[in-house]
Amino acid sequence: PSGFTPEHAANGLHSIMRGEASDAQMGGFLTALRLRGVDKQPQMIAALAEEMLRNALTPALETDTKCRQQFGVVADIVGTGGDGWNTFNISTTSSLVAAAAGLQMAKHGSRASSSNCGSADLLESLGCDLGIITPSDVAELLSEHRFCFLFSSTFHPSMRYLAKTRRELGFPTPFNVLGPLTNPVRPDRAVIGVHSKSLGPVMAEALHLLGRRNYAVVCGDENLDEISIAGSTQVWHIDGNGHIDHYTIHPSDFGVPTHPLSAAAGSTLEENQATLRRLLNNTLEPSDVAIHDFVLVNTGFLLFVSGVAATMKQGAEIARSTLESGKVKCLLENFAKATQALRAQENSTTAN
Repeated sequence: PSGFTPEHAANGLHSIMRGEASDAQMGGFLTALRLRGVDKQPQMIAALAEEMLRNALTPALETDTKCRQQFGVVADIVGTGGDGWNTFNISTTSSLVAAAAGLQMAKHGSRASSSNCGSADLLESLGCDLGIITPSDVAELLSEHRFCFLFSSTFHPSMRYLAKTRRELGFPTPFNVLGPLTNPVRPDRAVIGVHSKSLGPVMAEALHLLGRRNYAVVCGDENLDEISIAGSTQVWHIDGNGHIDHYTIHPSDFGVPTHPLSAAAGSTLEENQATLRRLLNNTLEPSDVAIHDFVLVNTGFLLFVSGVAATMKQGAEIARSTLESGKVKCLLENFAKATQALRAQENSTTAN
């Protein structure tokens, strides 16, 4: 209906997340959102995202020895997916590199939905027990490792009511673009990739309405939900005052050569895992160079947006030296051990 407002959308989602809606009602709600073109309306997207965040499990970023301010800048790098390119796990790798470079990374993600290998799939294959992480663990993990993974299914438990209906409908809904907006930590900085250039200004305005500042929305000119290694990328950068600046960046801004996207394609979980191991061990094969440079560009831009680097080129240089130092491998191994220890502690408690 023409009178359908963001408040109506939020109220509908609120009822669903309380378990009050039938399957038919949920299907009708999602279909109505789709027909209304909600994914083209910043006010609607912001209202739905805010309702999801109100119902999320929110970690308190403080420990016995550290208050929120002492954590410094907390960041995320994430894409909507759905761009059809099936590239390597760039944002996951970039988040690890950025953390090893000194940035606090609260990575919000899930298993694969539109690709062969999602962020959670890759990290779990490398020994990380992501399902054990609860809101009470986030601050300690971030404090110790500068990295934590927030499994969307754990931190947004009320979304379970919609999962079956979304699968059965068989078409994209606005919830396909809400994931990057609903990190329950509400990071201070973020780079968010979108799958089409038309969505860029919409997502940026939605973030502005949500009060986000110093965030950047990016879309490669190939309609890639990351910063492209093949050519130009469109950026919608929300500055500290809330002004949205639209500009274009290129691998040359990072001091990195271009590569065809086909050279940075993802593959099976096993092959992506092997590629990541080679990156972290500095044992690159010729076929890994494009993915290596892809990681440098995306990490470099995140470090620039987050204030760690003064320029994009410096961000890429920091990313390169961090990778070569072995710090990323060490961080990942220690984070994996920490999650395994949490699992062992739970198992011990259960046994007793």
